[in-house]
Amino acid sequence: MPPTTTTAPAPETAATAPAPARPVRRTRRRISPGRILAWTVMIILLAITLFPFLWILRTALSSNDALYAEAASLVPADFSLGGFERVFGMQSTEEAIAQGGSGASIDFWRYLINTIVVATGITACQVFFSAMAAYAFSRLHWRGRNLVFSVFLLSLMVPIIFTLLPNFLLIRDLGLIDTLLGIMLPNMFMTPFAIFFLRQFFLNVPVEVEEAALLDGAGKIRVFFTLIIPMSAGPIATVAILTYITAWNDYMWPLMVSYTDASRVLTVALGNFTEQSPQTGPDWAGLMAATLVAALPMLLLFMAFARRIVSSIGFSGIK
Repeated sequence: MPPTTTTAPAPETAATAPAPARPVRRTRRRISPGRILAWTVMIILLAITLFPFLWILRTALSSNDALYAEAASLVPADFSLGGFERVFGMQSTEEAIAQGGSGASIDFWRYLINTIVVATGITACQVFFSAMAAYAFSRLHWRGRNLVFSVFLLSLMVPIIFTLLPNFLLIRDLGLIDTLLGIMLPNMFMTPFAIFFLRQFFLNVPVEVEEAALLDGAGKIRVFFTLIIPMSAGPIATVAILTYITAWNDYMWPLMVSYTDASRVLTVALGNFTEQSPQTGPDWAGLMAATLVAALPMLLLFMAFARRIVSSIGFSGIK
């Protein structure tokens, strides 16, 4: 058996040798006057937006007596948690009056539960029915579909004030005055904005996916629940968040139909809290504390889902 010979690898020449890695140079962005102006405008707008919330927090953490003496101070005047204590019912009547409060009790937790029930019920029903209507306008073919959809869009131009009296008469005839269902009923079904928003997204869903499901024997209802709804989780969540925030902040309609604590929501309770101010002056610390507590859940909710809301609106074609 002839001996095997091994050949040593040829040394790398200059042509075949790998070139040394060059350091990557980071290009520095030039600071142009336009960029400076844009950042300046953004900072000013951000300060204008955040200043009211900071002022509310400063007032809520101040004492009523010190607010008038240090009206221009940007920090809490005579730091006190008395406003929050009055909101949560942790002060006696004598203590509340001594700190500039009205002495009236505010059943904050009852109002909070009523608000959660109303906002949740409106959101769940409105999103569900709006999604069904949007699917009918985008996927089902029936005579007069475009005409009916145009009528829905025209209803966006009708001011809400025009619908308050007819809705009130309807709720009164149904015997739902001063009930949570009476507050929810006019807004429980669908809104033109939610239908338009979801319809724009449903139109972007590939038709081939739906046709394949129909060929496999699925009906329209099954396609809607098992195909369209899971694929539209993002836009549906966006509509739900916007609807929840709107229902939480609604004031005029709950004020018209709720008269007792059994159906009173937070926004109406804050208005009553203002009217119960003592003769010496409004209980600014208590009012700002109640406003901050009522608005904080919606602020956190919007901050948590702001990016999803913006991306869903852009994808749905709303400019």
